[in-house]
Amino acid sequence: MANLTQLEAYSDLPPLPDYQTIPQPHLLPPIPDKLLILILPIAAYWGLSMLFHWIDTKDYFPQYRLHTPAEVSSRNRVSRWEVVRDVVVQQVVQTAVGWLLGMTEPDDLMGKEVYDIAVWARRIRIAQKALPGLLSLVGLDAVGIAKDLNGSHPALASAIMGGRYTTLQTTSGLLEHAPGYAAWEKTFASAMYWYMVPALQYGVAILVVDTWQYFLHRAMHMNKWMYNSFHSRHHRLYVPYAYGALYNHPFEGFLLDTLGAGIAYKLAGMNTRQGMWFFTGSTLKTVDDHCGYALPWDPLQHLTSNNAGYHDVHHQTWGVKTNFSQPFFTFWDRVLGTVWTGGDVSARYEKAKIAAQKKVDQENEKTTITHSKIADSATADPRPYQDDKRNASDLSSLPLKDQQPIPPPGKADLQAAGSRQQVLDDSKDGGRPVLIQEAAEEKEARSLLNRSGRRRTASSLSQTDSLKGWKDRVTGGMHGRVGAILGMESNR
Repeated sequence: MANLTQLEAYSDLPPLPDYQTIPQPHLLPPIPDKLLILILPIAAYWGLSMLFHWIDTKDYFPQYRLHTPAEVSSRNRVSRWEVVRDVVVQQVVQTAVGWLLGMTEPDDLMGKEVYDIAVWARRIRIAQKALPGLLSLVGLDAVGIAKDLNGSHPALASAIMGGRYTTLQTTSGLLEHAPGYAAWEKTFASAMYWYMVPALQYGVAILVVDTWQYFLHRAMHMNKWMYNSFHSRHHRLYVPYAYGALYNHPFEGFLLDTLGAGIAYKLAGMNTRQGMWFFTGSTLKTVDDHCGYALPWDPLQHLTSNNAGYHDVHHQTWGVKTNFSQPFFTFWDRVLGTVWTGGDVSARYEKAKIAAQKKVDQENEKTTITHSKIADSATADPRPYQDDKRNASDLSSLPLKDQQPIPPPGKADLQAAGSRQQVLDDSKDGGRPVLIQEAAEEKEARSLLNRSGRRRTASSLSQTDSLKGWKDRVTGGMHGRVGAILGMESNR
Protein backbone atom coordinates (compact mmCIF):
# COMPACT_ATOMS: atom_id res chain seq x y z
CA MET A 1 0.00 0.00 0.00
CA ALA A 2 2.84 2.40 0.87
CA ASN A 3 4.51 1.73 -2.49
CA LEU A 4 1.23 2.37 -4.33
CA THR A 5 0.76 5.68 -2.53
CA GLN A 6 4.30 6.70 -3.42
CA LEU A 7 3.73 5.85 -7.08
CA GLU A 8 0.54 7.92 -7.13
CA ALA A 9 2.37 10.86 -5.55
CA TYR A 10 4.96 10.83 -8.34
CA SER A 11 2.66 9.92 -11.22
CA ASP A 12 2.35 13.56 -12.32
CA LEU A 13 6.11 13.96 -12.82
CA PRO A 14 7.25 14.81 -16.35
CA PRO A 15 8.83 11.79 -18.09
CA LEU A 16 12.58 11.54 -18.55
CA PRO A 17 13.80 11.96 -22.14
CA ASP A 18 15.49 9.24 -24.15
CA TYR A 19 19.19 9.57 -24.89
CA GLN A 20 21.98 7.95 -26.85
CA THR A 21 25.62 8.32 -25.88
CA ILE A 22 28.63 8.62 -28.15
CA PRO A 23 32.35 8.93 -27.29
CA GLN A 24 33.35 12.47 -26.34
CA PRO A 25 35.72 14.06 -28.91
CA HIS A 26 39.26 14.65 -27.65
CA LEU A 27 40.04 18.15 -26.42
CA LEU A 28 43.21 18.41 -28.53
CA PRO A 29 43.00 15.83 -31.34
CA PRO A 30 44.74 13.53 -31.99
CA ILE A 31 45.96 13.41 -28.35
CA PRO A 32 43.56 11.24 -26.28
CA ASP A 33 42.19 12.97 -23.20
CA LYS A 34 43.59 10.20 -21.00
CA LEU A 35 47.05 11.06 -22.29
CA LEU A 36 46.48 14.82 -22.18
CA ILE A 37 45.58 14.63 -18.49
CA LEU A 38 49.10 13.28 -17.89
CA ILE A 39 50.85 15.78 -20.16
CA LEU A 40 49.21 19.06 -19.08
CA PRO A 41 50.39 19.13 -15.42
CA ILE A 42 53.99 18.47 -16.47
CA ALA A 43 53.82 21.06 -19.25
CA ALA A 44 52.32 23.57 -16.80
CA TYR A 45 55.03 22.82 -14.22
CA TRP A 46 57.95 23.45 -16.54
CA GLY A 47 56.24 26.27 -18.44
CA LEU A 48 55.58 28.37 -15.34
CA SER A 49 58.89 27.35 -13.77
CA MET A 50 60.85 28.49 -16.81
CA LEU A 51 58.96 31.78 -16.81
CA PHE A 52 60.08 32.46 -13.25
CA HIS A 53 63.59 31.21 -14.04
CA TRP A 54 63.76 33.66 -16.94
CA ILE A 55 62.63 36.44 -14.61
CA ASP A 56 65.36 35.33 -12.17
CA THR A 57 68.17 35.32 -14.70
CA LYS A 58 67.15 38.66 -16.22
CA ASP A 59 66.73 40.15 -12.73
CA TYR A 60 63.28 41.50 -13.55
CA PHE A 61 61.08 42.67 -10.65
CA PRO A 62 63.91 42.64 -8.05
CA GLN A 63 61.72 44.80 -5.83
CA TYR A 64 59.35 41.85 -5.33
CA ARG A 65 61.94 39.16 -4.57
CA LEU A 66 61.74 37.50 -1.17
CA HIS A 67 65.47 36.68 -1.31
CA THR A 68 68.46 37.83 -3.32
CA PRO A 69 70.16 35.61 -5.93
CA ALA A 70 73.15 35.49 -3.56
CA GLU A 71 71.01 33.68 -1.01
CA VAL A 72 69.85 31.15 -3.60
CA SER A 73 73.42 30.17 -4.40
CA SER A 74 74.84 30.34 -0.87
CA ARG A 75 72.11 29.01 1.42
CA ASN A 76 70.70 26.10 -0.59
CA ARG A 77 72.23 22.68 0.04
CA VAL A 78 71.52 21.11 -3.34
CA SER A 79 72.57 21.86 -6.90
CA ARG A 80 70.09 22.86 -9.56
CA TRP A 81 70.94 19.72 -11.54
CA GLU A 82 70.01 17.50 -8.58
CA VAL A 83 66.74 19.39 -8.23
CA VAL A 84 65.86 18.87 -11.91
CA ARG A 85 66.81 15.19 -11.72
CA ASP A 86 64.60 14.45 -8.70
CA VAL A 87 61.67 16.44 -10.08
CA VAL A 88 61.83 14.40 -13.30
CA VAL A 89 61.90 11.18 -11.25
CA GLN A 90 58.77 12.27 -9.39
CA GLN A 91 57.03 13.19 -12.62
CA VAL A 92 57.85 9.77 -14.13
CA VAL A 93 56.25 8.12 -11.08
CA GLN A 94 53.34 10.55 -11.30
CA THR A 95 52.79 9.69 -14.96
CA ALA A 96 52.93 5.93 -14.34
CA VAL A 97 50.41 6.16 -11.50
CA GLY A 98 48.19 8.40 -13.60
CA TRP A 99 48.29 5.94 -16.47
CA LEU A 100 47.24 3.07 -14.18
CA LEU A 101 44.49 5.25 -12.72
CA GLY A 102 43.28 6.09 -16.22
CA MET A 103 42.96 2.39 -17.05
CA THR A 104 40.35 2.06 -14.28
CA GLU A 105 38.31 4.98 -15.62
CA PRO A 106 35.56 4.51 -18.25
CA ASP A 107 35.82 6.50 -21.46
CA ASP A 108 34.04 9.86 -21.29
CA LEU A 109 30.75 9.90 -23.23
CA MET A 110 28.43 12.65 -24.39
CA GLY A 111 24.75 12.71 -25.33
CA LYS A 112 23.29 12.19 -21.86
CA GLU A 113 23.36 15.86 -20.80
CA VAL A 114 19.66 16.57 -21.52
CA TYR A 115 18.67 13.45 -19.57
CA ASP A 116 20.85 14.39 -16.58
CA ILE A 117 19.42 17.92 -16.52
CA ALA A 118 15.91 16.41 -16.59
CA VAL A 119 16.86 14.25 -13.59
CA TRP A 120 17.82 17.40 -11.68
CA ALA A 121 14.57 19.08 -12.75
CA ARG A 122 12.68 16.05 -11.44
CA ARG A 123 14.51 16.31 -8.10
CA ILE A 124 13.52 19.96 -7.91
CA ARG A 125 9.89 19.07 -8.59
CA ILE A 126 9.95 16.34 -5.94
CA ALA A 127 11.43 18.80 -3.43
CA GLN A 128 8.50 21.15 -4.08
CA LYS A 129 6.06 18.44 -2.99
CA ALA A 130 7.35 18.89 0.56
CA LEU A 131 6.55 22.62 0.69
CA PRO A 132 2.87 22.40 1.76
CA GLY A 133 3.77 20.15 4.70
CA LEU A 134 6.70 22.35 5.73
CA LEU A 135 4.54 25.50 5.61
CA SER A 136 1.87 23.81 7.73
CA LEU A 137 4.46 23.11 10.41
CA VAL A 138 4.85 26.87 10.94
CA GLY A 139 1.09 27.52 10.75
CA LEU A 140 0.86 28.71 7.14
CA ASP A 141 -1.83 27.64 4.68
CA ALA A 142 -0.17 26.72 1.38
CA VAL A 143 -3.50 26.70 -0.52
CA GLY A 144 -4.45 30.18 0.67
CA ILE A 145 -1.01 31.64 -0.11
CA ALA A 146 -1.05 30.06 -3.57
CA LYS A 147 -4.47 31.56 -4.37
CA ASP A 148 -3.25 35.03 -3.41
CA LEU A 149 -0.14 34.68 -5.61
CA ASN A 150 -1.72 32.92 -8.56
CA GLY A 151 -2.64 36.10 -10.42
CA SER A 152 0.72 37.89 -10.12
CA HIS A 153 3.19 35.01 -9.68
CA PRO A 154 1.67 31.81 -11.06
CA ALA A 155 4.96 29.85 -11.07
CA LEU A 156 5.58 30.65 -7.38
CA ALA A 157 1.99 29.72 -6.56
CA SER A 158 2.39 26.34 -8.28
CA ALA A 159 5.62 25.67 -6.41
CA ILE A 160 4.00 26.46 -3.05
CA MET A 161 1.16 24.11 -3.91
CA GLY A 162 3.66 21.27 -4.14
CA GLY A 163 4.75 21.60 -7.74
CA ARG A 164 1.31 21.44 -9.35
CA TYR A 165 1.80 22.98 -12.79
CA THR A 166 -1.50 21.92 -14.35
CA THR A 167 -1.11 24.02 -17.51
CA LEU A 168 2.41 22.84 -18.41
CA GLN A 169 2.61 20.06 -20.96
CA THR A 170 5.25 18.60 -23.25
CA THR A 171 5.61 15.92 -25.88
CA SER A 172 7.75 12.94 -24.90
CA GLY A 173 7.95 9.77 -26.97
CA LEU A 174 4.46 8.27 -27.35
CA LEU A 175 2.97 10.75 -24.85
CA GLU A 176 1.61 13.77 -26.73
CA HIS A 177 0.37 15.62 -23.64
CA ALA A 178 2.78 14.69 -20.85
CA PRO A 179 3.44 16.97 -17.85
CA GLY A 180 6.24 19.48 -18.40
CA TYR A 181 8.69 21.57 -16.42
CA ALA A 182 8.48 25.28 -15.69
CA ALA A 183 11.12 27.55 -17.22
CA TRP A 184 12.66 28.29 -13.84
CA GLU A 185 12.96 24.57 -13.08
CA LYS A 186 14.82 23.99 -16.34
CA THR A 187 17.13 26.94 -15.70
CA PHE A 188 17.88 25.89 -12.14
CA ALA A 189 18.43 22.27 -13.20
CA SER A 190 20.83 23.39 -15.93
CA ALA A 191 22.73 25.55 -13.42
CA MET A 192 22.95 22.61 -11.03
CA TYR A 193 24.32 20.31 -13.73
CA TRP A 194 26.74 22.66 -15.46
CA TYR A 195 27.97 24.85 -12.58
CA MET A 196 26.92 23.97 -9.03
CA VAL A 197 27.77 20.26 -9.04
CA PRO A 198 31.19 20.79 -10.72
CA ALA A 199 31.93 23.61 -8.26
CA LEU A 200 31.06 21.25 -5.40
CA GLN A 201 33.30 18.58 -6.90
CA TYR A 202 36.23 20.99 -7.12
CA GLY A 203 35.53 22.14 -3.56
CA VAL A 204 35.58 18.54 -2.29
CA ALA A 205 38.80 17.80 -4.20
CA ILE A 206 40.50 20.91 -2.76
CA LEU A 207 39.38 20.02 0.77
CA VAL A 208 40.63 16.45 0.40
CA VAL A 209 44.04 17.38 -1.02
CA ASP A 210 44.56 20.19 1.51
CA THR A 211 43.64 17.84 4.37
CA TRP A 212 45.78 14.99 3.04
CA GLN A 213 48.83 17.18 2.53
CA TYR A 214 48.52 19.08 5.80
CA PHE A 215 48.43 16.06 8.10
CA LEU A 216 51.08 14.07 6.22
CA HIS A 217 53.29 17.15 5.85
CA ARG A 218 52.93 17.96 9.53
CA ALA A 219 53.67 14.33 10.49
CA MET A 220 56.90 14.45 8.49
CA HIS A 221 58.03 17.43 10.57
CA MET A 222 56.84 16.19 13.95
CA ASN A 223 58.38 12.72 13.53
CA LYS A 224 62.17 12.98 13.61
CA TRP A 225 62.73 9.74 11.65
CA MET A 226 60.30 10.71 8.89
CA TYR A 227 61.85 14.15 8.58
CA ASN A 228 65.46 12.97 8.43
CA SER A 229 64.65 9.98 6.18
CA PHE A 230 62.36 11.69 3.67
CA HIS A 231 61.22 15.27 4.03
CA SER A 232 64.57 16.91 4.83
CA ARG A 233 65.47 16.51 1.15
CA HIS A 234 62.88 19.12 0.19
CA HIS A 235 64.26 21.45 2.86
CA ARG A 236 67.71 21.47 1.30
CA LEU A 237 66.10 24.42 -0.49
CA TYR A 238 66.22 27.05 2.26
CA VAL A 239 65.54 29.59 -0.48
CA PRO A 240 62.84 28.06 -2.71
CA TYR A 241 62.62 28.66 -6.44
CA ALA A 242 59.92 27.70 -8.90
CA TYR A 243 61.14 24.44 -10.41
CA GLY A 244 62.17 23.16 -6.98
CA ALA A 245 58.49 22.90 -5.98
CA LEU A 246 58.40 19.11 -6.51
CA TYR A 247 61.95 18.45 -5.36
CA ASN A 248 61.25 15.62 -2.91
CA HIS A 249 62.34 12.18 -1.86
CA PRO A 250 60.62 9.82 -4.38
CA PHE A 251 58.61 8.11 -1.64
CA GLU A 252 57.42 11.42 -0.25
CA GLY A 253 56.57 12.68 -3.73
CA PHE A 254 54.41 9.63 -4.35
CA LEU A 255 52.73 9.66 -0.93
CA LEU A 256 52.19 13.39 -0.47
CA ASP A 257 51.55 14.68 -3.99
CA THR A 258 50.69 11.89 -6.43
CA LEU A 259 48.59 9.69 -4.15
CA GLY A 260 46.90 12.64 -2.42
CA ALA A 261 45.80 14.23 -5.69
CA GLY A 262 44.61 10.86 -7.03
CA ILE A 263 42.49 10.22 -3.94
CA ALA A 264 40.97 13.72 -4.18
CA TYR A 265 40.14 13.12 -7.85
CA LYS A 266 38.40 9.81 -7.11
CA LEU A 267 36.49 10.98 -4.03
CA ALA A 268 35.19 14.05 -5.86
CA GLY A 269 33.83 11.86 -8.66
CA MET A 270 35.51 13.89 -11.38
CA ASN A 271 35.59 12.97 -15.04
CA THR A 272 38.74 13.17 -17.19
CA ARG A 273 38.23 16.79 -18.24
CA GLN A 274 37.64 17.93 -14.68
CA GLY A 275 40.69 16.04 -13.48
CA MET A 276 42.71 17.67 -16.23
CA TRP A 277 41.99 21.15 -14.87
CA PHE A 278 42.25 20.11 -11.23
CA PHE A 279 45.69 18.50 -11.61
CA THR A 280 46.97 21.35 -13.79
CA GLY A 281 45.62 24.03 -11.45
CA SER A 282 47.15 22.30 -8.41
CA THR A 283 50.49 22.12 -10.19
CA LEU A 284 50.46 25.81 -11.11
CA LYS A 285 49.58 26.74 -7.52
CA THR A 286 52.42 24.61 -6.12
CA VAL A 287 54.97 26.15 -8.48
CA ASP A 288 53.74 29.67 -7.69
CA ASP A 289 54.01 28.99 -3.94
CA HIS A 290 57.73 28.25 -4.40
CA CYS A 291 58.50 30.99 -6.93
CA GLY A 292 60.30 33.30 -4.47
CA TYR A 293 58.35 36.45 -5.42
CA ALA A 294 55.60 38.40 -3.66
CA LEU A 295 54.00 39.74 -6.82
CA PRO A 296 51.15 42.24 -6.31
CA TRP A 297 49.56 41.38 -9.67
CA ASP A 298 49.80 37.57 -9.51
CA PRO A 299 46.21 36.27 -9.08
CA LEU A 300 47.38 32.96 -7.61
CA GLN A 301 49.01 34.87 -4.73
CA HIS A 302 45.83 36.74 -3.83
CA LEU A 303 43.08 34.13 -4.19
CA THR A 304 44.07 32.83 -0.73
CA SER A 305 46.65 33.80 1.88
CA ASN A 306 48.54 30.56 1.14
CA ASN A 307 51.10 31.95 -1.27
CA ALA A 308 54.84 32.39 -1.86
CA GLY A 309 55.33 34.65 1.17
CA TYR A 310 53.37 32.32 3.45
CA HIS A 311 55.20 29.19 2.31
CA ASP A 312 58.60 30.89 2.33
CA VAL A 313 58.38 31.09 6.13
CA HIS A 314 58.16 27.30 6.20
CA HIS A 315 61.52 27.04 4.41
CA GLN A 316 63.37 29.31 6.86
CA THR A 317 65.32 27.83 9.76
CA TRP A 318 63.17 29.73 12.25
CA GLY A 319 59.82 28.72 10.70
CA VAL A 320 60.38 25.22 9.36
CA LYS A 321 57.91 23.70 11.86
CA THR A 322 55.14 26.17 10.98
CA ASN A 323 52.89 26.94 8.00
CA PHE A 324 52.33 23.33 6.94
CA SER A 325 49.22 24.02 4.83
CA GLN A 326 49.46 23.54 1.08
CA PRO A 327 48.63 24.05 -1.71
CA PHE A 328 45.36 26.00 -1.54
CA PHE A 329 44.14 27.29 1.84
CA THR A 330 45.59 27.91 5.32
CA PHE A 331 42.52 26.51 7.10
CA TRP A 332 44.21 23.65 8.97
CA ASP A 333 47.16 25.79 10.10
CA ARG A 334 44.79 28.31 11.62
CA VAL A 335 42.45 25.78 13.21
CA LEU A 336 45.26 23.70 14.74
CA GLY A 337 47.54 26.59 15.72
CA THR A 338 50.52 25.88 13.46
CA VAL A 339 50.51 29.19 11.56
CA TRP A 340 53.60 31.38 12.08
CA THR A 341 52.80 34.10 14.63
CA GLY A 342 55.99 36.18 14.66
CA GLY A 343 55.36 38.69 11.87
CA ASP A 344 58.08 39.76 9.41
CA VAL A 345 60.89 38.87 11.78
CA SER A 346 63.66 38.65 9.17
CA ALA A 347 65.48 41.71 7.87
CA ARG A 348 65.33 40.09 4.43
CA TYR A 349 61.61 40.73 4.36
CA GLU A 350 62.24 44.28 5.49
CA LYS A 351 64.50 44.75 2.45
CA ALA A 352 61.79 43.42 0.19
CA LYS A 353 59.33 45.93 1.57
CA ILE A 354 61.73 48.84 1.08
CA ALA A 355 62.53 47.80 -2.46
CA ALA A 356 58.82 47.63 -3.18
CA GLN A 357 58.53 51.27 -2.00
CA LYS A 358 56.29 50.54 0.98
CA LYS A 359 55.46 53.27 3.47
CA VAL A 360 57.78 54.41 6.25
CA ASP A 361 55.69 52.70 8.93
CA GLN A 362 55.27 49.41 7.04
CA GLU A 363 55.82 47.44 10.25
CA ASN A 364 52.38 48.52 11.40
CA GLU A 365 50.48 47.76 8.19
CA LYS A 366 48.03 44.87 8.10
CA THR A 367 49.48 43.29 4.96
CA THR A 368 52.88 41.66 5.54
CA ILE A 369 55.13 39.25 3.71
CA THR A 370 54.46 36.46 6.22
CA HIS A 371 50.73 37.21 6.65
CA SER A 372 51.19 37.53 10.41
CA LYS A 373 51.84 40.33 12.89
CA ILE A 374 54.44 40.45 15.67
CA ALA A 375 51.72 41.23 18.18
CA ASP A 376 50.11 37.84 17.45
CA SER A 377 52.98 36.01 19.14
CA ALA A 378 52.26 37.26 22.65
CA THR A 379 48.54 36.45 22.57
CA ALA A 380 48.42 33.25 20.52
CA ASP A 381 47.74 29.86 22.12
CA PRO A 382 51.19 28.19 22.37
CA ARG A 383 49.86 24.77 21.36
CA PRO A 384 51.22 22.59 19.76
CA TYR A 385 54.64 24.18 20.41
CA GLN A 386 54.45 24.53 24.21
CA ASP A 387 57.26 22.00 24.79
CA ASP A 388 59.45 22.81 21.80
CA LYS A 389 61.84 25.21 23.54
CA ARG A 390 62.34 22.86 26.47
CA ASN A 391 62.97 19.98 24.08
CA ALA A 392 65.45 21.97 21.95
CA SER A 393 68.39 20.39 23.80
CA ASP A 394 71.04 21.22 21.19
CA LEU A 395 69.94 24.80 20.65
CA SER A 396 71.10 25.97 24.08
CA SER A 397 74.72 25.30 23.12
CA LEU A 398 74.45 27.64 20.13
CA PRO A 399 75.43 31.26 20.88
CA LEU A 400 72.63 33.79 20.59
CA LYS A 401 74.52 35.58 17.82
CA ASP A 402 74.07 32.44 15.71
CA GLN A 403 70.33 32.32 16.37
CA GLN A 404 69.22 35.14 14.09
CA PRO A 405 66.73 36.59 13.43
CA ILE A 406 65.39 36.81 16.97
CA PRO A 407 61.64 36.10 17.05
CA PRO A 408 59.31 38.06 19.33
CA PRO A 409 58.50 36.58 22.75
CA GLY A 410 55.62 34.16 22.98
CA LYS A 411 54.50 31.53 20.50
CA ALA A 412 56.87 32.66 17.74
CA ASP A 413 59.83 32.11 20.08
CA LEU A 414 58.65 28.54 20.70
CA GLN A 415 58.05 27.97 16.98
CA ALA A 416 61.53 29.22 16.09
CA ALA A 417 63.16 27.05 18.78
CA GLY A 418 61.44 23.90 17.53
CA SER A 419 62.25 24.76 13.92
CA ARG A 420 65.93 25.40 14.61
CA GLN A 421 66.21 22.21 16.64
CA GLN A 422 64.84 20.32 13.64
CA VAL A 423 67.53 21.89 11.46
CA LEU A 424 70.16 20.81 14.02
CA ASP A 425 68.73 17.29 14.08
CA ASP A 426 69.14 17.08 10.31
CA SER A 427 72.87 16.34 10.33
CA LYS A 428 72.99 15.54 6.61
CA ASP A 429 71.29 18.58 5.05
CA GLY A 430 71.09 20.98 8.01
CA GLY A 431 73.14 21.30 11.20
CA ARG A 432 74.93 24.20 12.87
CA PRO A 433 76.53 25.58 9.66
CA VAL A 434 73.08 26.37 8.25
CA LEU A 435 72.09 28.40 11.32
CA ILE A 436 75.45 30.13 11.52
CA GLN A 437 75.33 31.11 7.86
CA GLU A 438 71.77 32.41 8.12
CA ALA A 439 72.68 34.47 11.18
CA ALA A 440 75.60 36.02 9.30
CA GLU A 441 73.42 36.91 6.34
CA GLU A 442 70.76 38.29 8.66
CA LYS A 443 73.38 40.55 10.23
CA GLU A 444 74.42 41.74 6.77
CA ALA A 445 70.80 42.42 5.84
CA ARG A 446 70.26 44.52 8.96
CA SER A 447 73.47 46.40 8.31
CA LEU A 448 72.25 47.24 4.83
CA LEU A 449 68.96 48.42 6.28
CA ASN A 450 70.75 50.75 8.67
CA ARG A 451 72.91 52.16 5.89
CA SER A 452 69.80 52.76 3.77
CA GLY A 453 68.62 55.42 6.19
CA ARG A 454 65.39 53.62 6.88
CA ARG A 455 65.55 54.53 10.55
CA ARG A 456 65.17 58.21 9.83
CA THR A 457 61.83 59.67 10.81
CA ALA A 458 59.33 60.68 8.18
CA SER A 459 59.69 64.32 9.16
CA SER A 460 63.33 64.39 8.06
CA LEU A 461 62.41 63.62 4.48
CA SER A 462 59.86 65.07 2.14
CA GLN A 463 57.01 62.71 1.39
CA THR A 464 57.79 62.69 -2.32
CA ASP A 465 61.52 62.08 -1.99
CA SER A 466 61.56 59.50 0.77
CA LEU A 467 60.37 56.45 -1.14
CA LYS A 468 62.45 57.25 -4.21
CA GLY A 469 65.56 57.79 -2.11
CA TRP A 470 65.23 54.51 -0.26
CA LYS A 471 64.60 52.65 -3.48
CA ASP A 472 67.68 54.15 -5.14
CA ARG A 473 69.96 53.45 -2.19
CA VAL A 474 68.72 49.96 -1.30
CA THR A 475 67.93 48.45 -4.67
CA GLY A 476 70.93 50.09 -6.28
CA GLY A 477 73.29 48.78 -3.61
CA MET A 478 71.84 45.30 -3.61
CA HIS A 479 71.37 44.77 -7.29
CA GLY A 480 74.84 45.82 -8.23
CA ARG A 481 75.92 42.63 -6.46
CA VAL A 482 73.03 40.71 -7.97
CA GLY A 483 74.26 41.22 -11.51
CA ALA A 484 77.66 39.80 -10.67
CA ILE A 485 76.13 36.86 -8.89
CA LEU A 486 73.87 36.10 -11.81
CA GLY A 487 76.84 36.28 -14.13
CA MET A 488 78.65 33.66 -12.06
CA GLU A 489 75.54 31.48 -11.96
CA SER A 490 75.18 31.57 -15.72
CA ASN A 491 78.82 30.54 -16.18
CA ARG A 492 78.54 27.44 -14.03
